[in-house]
Amino acid sequence: MSFETWLAFTTACIVLTLIPGPSVLLVIGQSITRGKKAAMMCIFGDVIGNIVLMGLSFAGVGAILAASAVLFQIVKWLGVLYLAWLGYRQIIEARQAPTETTNAPTSEHIGSNWRSFWAGTITAILNPKAIIFYMAFLAQFINPQADLASQLTILTLTSSMVVVVLLTGYALLAARARETFQSPRARKRMGYTGGTFMIGGSFLMATTR
Repeated sequence: MSFETWLAFTTACIVLTLIPGPSVLLVIGQSITRGKKAAMMCIFGDVIGNIVLMGLSFAGVGAILAASAVLFQIVKWLGVLYLAWLGYRQIIEARQAPTETTNAPTSEHIGSNWRSFWAGTITAILNPKAIIFYMAFLAQFINPQADLASQLTILTLTSSMVVVVLLTGYALLAARARETFQSPRARKRMGYTGGTFMIGGSFLMATTR
């Protein structure tokens, strides 16, 4: 793989990751409601999910989804409903949170950060458009005459690093907003905001064709 091809792929990944989508909104929601650790676990899950998607795309699942409108819609709406459910649960947790200072554990200590990891992973995998996109997108940067395994490794590592760096940036910005508002009442409102971001991500996934 030439340096020019790698640079073009990296640039395309940066532009595509910067555009707010379901994963970006999920990470922001996790950072606002559960903190930086939960957001980083969500990002890690998103990376794993995207690696799985890249493998599925080259395995031909993308072609199957592209050929079957019914299967595409089933996978799509599973993702929409899952992300909407995450947002709904976050709003319910925020509604039940105390409005006065107490010794109760904060939201990031309720449950495990692995919940955030699985949220990131499942949201990424249940995005059928991403599978089809990877199938068409990655092919533009593959040289069929060169070693396929090494090219896929380079592209996967590059895509993963771009996702980690940019989503971490989104998470840190959201975490800074979270740290600005420390009162229980403000945290309650941040919980509503985070849940709204997640529901917004599900709406975005639902309306994207």
